[in-house]
Amino acid sequence: RDAGQKRARGLDGTLGGDKGDGDMASVTSTVACTAAGTDEPNTRTLQPIVTGTSVVAVKYNGGVMMAADTLGSYGGLARFTEVERICKAGEETLVACDGDYSDWQHIGKIIKELEVEDRCVADNITHTPHQYWSCLTRILYHRRSKMNPLWNSLVIAGYSDDAAFLGTTDKIGTSYEADYVATGLGLHMALPVLRRKWKEGMSEEEARALVEDCMRVLFYRDCRTINRIMFAKVDKHGQKIFEPSPIPTNWSFRSFVDPSGP
Repeated sequence: RDAGQKRARGLDGTLGGDKGDGDMASVTSTVACTAAGTDEPNTRTLQPIVTGTSVVAVKYNGGVMMAADTLGSYGGLARFTEVERICKAGEETLVACDGDYSDWQHIGKIIKELEVEDRCVADNITHTPHQYWSCLTRILYHRRSKMNPLWNSLVIAGYSDDAAFLGTTDKIGTSYEADYVATGLGLHMALPVLRRKWKEGMSEEEARALVEDCMRVLFYRDCRTINRIMFAKVDKHGQKIFEPSPIPTNWSFRSFVDPSGP
C-alpha cells in the first residue's frame, strides 16, 4: 500500500490529479498498459516504412507470367536493392505484393502456416490458387475492418485443373480476377499498355515481352523502382522464380534528353 501511495504521489508529495491534465493522461495511459500486460500502448501502422512498388502479371496460353522489381524504399531513399516480393505458395501458386515489406513478411508467415496445415492433414488435398486468393482477401478485409490494415496489394497467380488463375486484392479487401493485373503506379502506367497489347492465347514469350515492356515503362516513370527485375511464371509444370536481372532501356528519347524542348 505504501509503495502504491508513493507511485500515486508526485515528488513534491501531491497527488497525480494536482499536476495537470498532461500528467493525468500519462497516469491513465500507464494504468491501461499495465492492465493489458504490456509496457507500451497498442499501436497501429499509420504509414508504410520500407516499401516496394508495382507488380505486373498477365495470363498466357498455359500459364501466368508476373514481374516485380527488387527495390525496398525507405521513404524516398532507395535503401535495399535485393528485396524479394514474389514467393511460392504450395505447389501451384505464386503470390506477389507491393506496399509495406514488414506486412509482406507477416503475410509470408500466413502462407507458410497454410502450407504446414496441408502437410499435417496429409489427405493429398492442398489449397488451390483460387483458395489462396480467397483466404488472403478475407484476411486483408478482416484487418481493414479492425482499423489495422496490412498495407499491401497482392497478386495471386496459379495453375490448377488445367486452367490458369490470376487475381488481385488490395489492403481494404477489394478483389477481382482478370486476364492481366497491375498494382501501385502500374495501375496508371502499365495498365494502359496491357489493355492495348494483351491478347487471348498469347505465347509465353509474348507474355514475357509484354511484362518486360510494362516494367521498362515503370522504370522510366516511377522513382521508386530500379532496373533489377524478378520474373516468375506458373504453369502445369509448377512455379518458377527467375533470378533478378536488368532489362534493356533506351534513354535517347527527345523528352529524356531535353525535357524543356518542343
